[in-house]
Amino acid sequence: MIDPQLLREQPDLVKASQERRGDPVSSVDEALAAESARRAAITEFEGLRAEQNAQSKLVGKASKEERPALIEQGRSLAAGVKDAQARVTDAEAAFDASVSKIGNLVHPDVPAGGEENFVTLSTHGQERSFAFDARDHVELGESLKAFDIARGAKVAGTRFYYLTGIGMRLELALMLMGLDQVLADGFTPLMTPTLVRPEIMQGTGFLGEHAAEVYHLPADDLYLTGTSEVALAGFHADEIVDLEQPLRYAGWSTCYRREAGSAGRDTRGILRVHQFNKLEMFSYVKPEDAEAEHDRLRALQERMLQACELDYRVIDVAAGDLGSSAARKFDIEAWIPSQQQYRELTSTSNCTTFQSRRLATRYRTESGRTAPVATLNGTAATTRWLVALLETHQQADGSVRVPAALQPYLGGIDVIEPVA
Repeated sequence: MIDPQLLREQPDLVKASQERRGDPVSSVDEALAAESARRAAITEFEGLRAEQNAQSKLVGKASKEERPALIEQGRSLAAGVKDAQARVTDAEAAFDASVSKIGNLVHPDVPAGGEENFVTLSTHGQERSFAFDARDHVELGESLKAFDIARGAKVAGTRFYYLTGIGMRLELALMLMGLDQVLADGFTPLMTPTLVRPEIMQGTGFLGEHAAEVYHLPADDLYLTGTSEVALAGFHADEIVDLEQPLRYAGWSTCYRREAGSAGRDTRGILRVHQFNKLEMFSYVKPEDAEAEHDRLRALQERMLQACELDYRVIDVAAGDLGSSAARKFDIEAWIPSQQQYRELTSTSNCTTFQSRRLATRYRTESGRTAPVATLNGTAATTRWLVALLETHQQADGSVRVPAALQPYLGGIDVIEPVA
């Protein structure tokens, strides 16, 4: 959630952020009204409790004749305190519900507008084409026996697949190369849970506008994660962490997404699927260090894509296309020759203190007080990269060249040949 003090003291700033996101500005007024009601309920409760404490002291000093009346008065006050406490609980729940409708405060440098209004920050490589009839990743993958989409659909339904033979090895090579990269950059690797409690999913912001994307197991009241960001954000929930140095983790997990609302989009191949593997970076830093950490994550992602010898661009995502948790997000999109367009391979988000406020992750400031940490996330490698790798490095005879940096992770294979 956003800072309640900011909400009270600078509501116009919060409204401007909501407007840039294309979200209802009225949510700010609703949250302000709920905050006022919450504070009034707390004041009433504290006043009644003080009166109850004072009255209980009178009972101890009262004469035998005075005591029965004072005890009866105490019972009445106790009932009033109990009712007031219930009103505080209700008011706090109403405030939490209203403030959860407000997205993170958008960074001032984020471009205005919707999905198409991004700003290109940089490009690498070229929008390559071939002198031969290029194949798409499905044709390549099937001829190389790298995946089996038909059997995936037979077993699990649409948007599922098998990675087979060299396809499975290629994904693992990507993940292992990504792991080596993040280890060299000081990240601690974690194999994370893929099922989390509702409060962890809610705390990261994935039960807002993304709720339809999430798989829920009602019998256990657990959620399947669409990214290890969720489990990594929950790792230090309800803790006070030491931020003398930033805490950096890399979570390796299988991810699940329902892809609700994407009917008819990218149904061919493995670009948009229900299950995939991902290596996710996650950083806990002091709020004043968040922007520098964001640039650090982006630079690491670019090193990975350059090691894969991919053509890409880095975009600053527009305010209307940000998730509720992100104050700013950089997407890196690779050029996909068969589609003649850039498609997102990875992103990195600066969530400032939005998630840590919900999850009560704090650090101790120089004054000794606790304050919310800033959290950031970014993908280091994922299954989707196979699409760009196969298409970018295809050759006229249907083989695929393996980038030099990946070859050690494939036992020295430099070319993947079609299988008869």
